[in-house]
Amino acid sequence: MKEGHFMEKAIELALNNVLTKHGGPFGAVVVKDGKIIGIGRNEVTSTNDPTAHAEVQAIRDACRNLNNFQLTDCEIYTSCEPCPMCIGAIYWARPKAVYYACTKQDAAKIGFDDQFIYEQLSLPEEQRKIPMKKLFPPDGDIPFRTWENVKDKTEY
Repeated sequence: MKEGHFMEKAIELALNNVLTKHGGPFGAVVVKDGKIIGIGRNEVTSTNDPTAHAEVQAIRDACRNLNNFQLTDCEIYTSCEPCPMCIGAIYWARPKAVYYACTKQDAAKIGFDDQFIYEQLSLPEEQRKIPMKKLFPPDGDIPFRTWENVKDKTEY
């Protein structure tokens, strides 16, 4: 299958999501060796899950299908440039490439503006709209110290 076909599938998922009123206008597929191994559509409103973006859903589906937490040698095709959360998920999943159709500016024009998140991340913690403060009880790092000493752990 050609790259254009995979992008068409992502866009088809996004359009179907709008037409069925299932969620926002976003769709994504994960491809490995020329085959779709994961699909995702925006399900934020239908599942009441703010993390249920199309890319995250596609990553979850592909990882289940591969029985692996990494998307080595995979590509992601998504109907829109990924948001900051999805970019984070993509980097953790480690695909070899991401292709998108619409830009974040296109998304902003219809009410999906992520610019405020980028702005918030660039501010010092004390200036952010949502306060983030360190609260460190005694032995608050015991999970980290324990992890560091585990001999047979799965690194990621």
